[in-house]
Amino acid sequence: MMEEGELCFPQFFNSSCRRLNRPHFEVMLTYIMLSSIAVLTAILNLLVIISISYFRQLHTPTNLLLLSLAVSDFFVGLFLFFQMILIDGCWFLGDLMCTLYQYFAYIVTSASIGTMVIISIDRYVAICYPLHYSQKITPKRMKICICLCWICSVIFQSLILKDNLKQPGSYNSCYGECAFVIDHIAGFVDLTFSFIVPIAVIVLLYLRVFVVAVSQAQAMRSHIAAVTHQRSGTPKKSELKAARTLGVVVAVFLICMCPFYCVALTGQDSSLNASSATFVICLVYFNSSLNPIIYVFFYPWFRKSIKLIVTLRILQPEFREVNMA
Repeated sequence: MMEEGELCFPQFFNSSCRRLNRPHFEVMLTYIMLSSIAVLTAILNLLVIISISYFRQLHTPTNLLLLSLAVSDFFVGLFLFFQMILIDGCWFLGDLMCTLYQYFAYIVTSASIGTMVIISIDRYVAICYPLHYSQKITPKRMKICICLCWICSVIFQSLILKDNLKQPGSYNSCYGECAFVIDHIAGFVDLTFSFIVPIAVIVLLYLRVFVVAVSQAQAMRSHIAAVTHQRSGTPKKSELKAARTLGVVVAVFLICMCPFYCVALTGQDSSLNASSATFVICLVYFNSSLNPIIYVFFYPWFRKSIKLIVTLRILQPEFREVNMA
């Protein structure tokens, strides 16, 4: 006979879900890991959001993309606290909150992937068409692109998850479960447009960026940069540096996201044990805390803005116009 301590809701003995039978050490380790990642992700990305939003000099098209990415990563940090509730397999916040949590998590992930695609396009134009970059890529146009990215993510995920949104909790097999089911067709469409197509676009564009950047470097070493400049224009050194930095961001993103989507692509998610599944999910979440760490190493303006924020000097209006170079 099942003991009441094994049930999520002992008062609903006949319909309650059963707690996962996991070692206490593993549960505590998972709690510590997820909570650490959640706090780190939220704080670091909040610093990025404040930095780019506050300092006027940072309102560039590329930084607006970093702002969009930081917003999505910040929400990932918040969602991690909800993920911690499910460590023992029990959901205590009701069917509506379960549906909203999953729905917004899908939207944020989709918007994050869309932002990565726009970052690749931005670097492609900056490196391959440097003479036209400032005319084609303006802060206003970039804001429109970012807004469209988030709006499309909301619409797309609303269509993919419409059955779950219509009847929250309809797929739960027991009381205390937080199940989210997508049919095969919707799952295939989501996998195609949320992973396969974006990854293909990102890889192809960055391969082109890499080839052009290498050829420009060779041209400069061969003292024919002036000829190349007259023919097609050469990207600025700052644009090349930004391409390298964002290339690292994109590469880390792919490394962290690919295991999760590859499992979904091969349909082997049911064969994963609890530890493997936890690792794959944590890797996805951990990517959101890595981006600000990358900025610390590659962007002097971010290190400077952190000092100004931590010392509360941003409370003085004149620091809004400070030189962040």
